[in-house]
Amino acid sequence: MTAGYERPAGPDPVAPALAIEGDDDVVLPFAVEGLDVRGRVVRLGPSVDTILRRHGYPDPVARLLGEAAALTVLLGSSLKFEGRFQLQTKTDGPVEMIVVDFEAPDRVRATARFDAGRVQALGSSPLKSHDLIGQGHLAMTIDQGPQSSRYQGVVALEGQSLEEAAHQYFRQSEQIPTQVRLAVAEEYANGTTTYRAGGLLVQFLPQSIDRARLADLPPGDIPEGHAHFDAQGVPEDDAWVEARSLVSTIEDHELVDPAVSSETLLYRLFHERGVRVFEAQGVREQCRCSPERVMAMIVSFSPQERRDMVADDGRIGITCEFCSRRYDLDPAEVEAQVAAD
Repeated sequence: MTAGYERPAGPDPVAPALAIEGDDDVVLPFAVEGLDVRGRVVRLGPSVDTILRRHGYPDPVARLLGEAAALTVLLGSSLKFEGRFQLQTKTDGPVEMIVVDFEAPDRVRATARFDAGRVQALGSSPLKSHDLIGQGHLAMTIDQGPQSSRYQGVVALEGQSLEEAAHQYFRQSEQIPTQVRLAVAEEYANGTTTYRAGGLLVQFLPQSIDRARLADLPPGDIPEGHAHFDAQGVPEDDAWVEARSLVSTIEDHELVDPAVSSETLLYRLFHERGVRVFEAQGVREQCRCSPERVMAMIVSFSPQERRDMVADDGRIGITCEFCSRRYDLDPAEVEAQVAAD
């Protein structure tokens, strides 16, 4: 975590001014040294609204994609190098695929494919993410560029929420005690509505080797009721139990309310233990597509595939699934590029 300024994360007699102006589209790293936890809070405003409004997603799909975007930014913003973090789901549910890209240090884009009929058939009652996801898998990929190997972790999706899938990923792949909270809502102001998304990630990262290895120890003869146990039946550190319990008290509206700054939220949770915040990091919606990237993609196809791309008007039309930008290419220019390569 990047070191930065230190200030009280909440109201007190010394620091009455709390809210950070322009708190939207920001990731705020923090540490609670009294509990040996570190984490990040993300607030997405215009960036996620642009992503979700662009394609006119049905509200349940928009909310699911907003959760995925918040989760991806929480995880991708930890990258300490120029690279890309991608979250992707493929399932048999009404939402067949989600792809969210985070390109370090601050760019995010997202898209979803869904069956409109199946989504509509679910009705108008509030839906949970697992109602839309179904069975399949979630893949998280770290790409450091062509000179490095890619890392990918995969989690089976069996009807759980994105929060639960993230917890499973960290248990299996990273073996770091982790708690995630995600929320998406619409804000009504001046006769219009805009989407907002928020998320919080907390991880137990003790400096003590003995405490870090606690999860590897068997429960032994500890009497039931005298210790907390994880999913594998091993005792958990009391500090982590406390941190996780505090995070579980967060209400969805606290993660998305524009009147509740990230610092205020952290103060509410951890003021008794002392919370330290670091320099905030901005986030912006921006697609990676460009004429050069589209041309490079098309020339990679076989001659027959390129011929099949030519429409009745004699042109090759490509629409970016992320930003909906339309590219119109002359087949002769494509073949000239093939010859040049």
